[in-house]
Amino acid sequence: MKNFVVKTIANAGALAVAIWLLQDITLTGDDTGPKVLTLIVVALLFGLINSVVKPVVQLLTLPLFILTLGLVTLVVNALMLMLTSWLAGVFDLSFHVDGFWTAVLGGLIISVVSWALNVVLPDND
Repeated sequence: MKNFVVKTIANAGALAVAIWLLQDITLTGDDTGPKVLTLIVVALLFGLINSVVKPVVQLLTLPLFILTLGLVTLVVNALMLMLTSWLAGVFDLSFHVDGFWTAVLGGLIISVVSWALNVVLPDND
């Protein structure tokens, strides 16, 4: 259970950094409290998508992964971020990613920050 909480916090932190760095990834709201709650819900949604959908997409793109020496991972991460944005819109959350190239850069930022936070945060159960 503790590992799930740590990964959710790392995802929320990584999403917050991407929102802060890129103007085309937006999280709108009036107060800090609702923004933080929305960010946590989006982090949960992002984690769910990464644990369910991403492995299937990676398996289907395995030949491209081998052919591009792993660079297709940037595209897969961008697609997962865009899917999170679309689902956030379906669930009426105020999170939006505007454009594919923004999603590519955002996916790169989220991957690096999430990795760094997972190194720093404890992950024992």
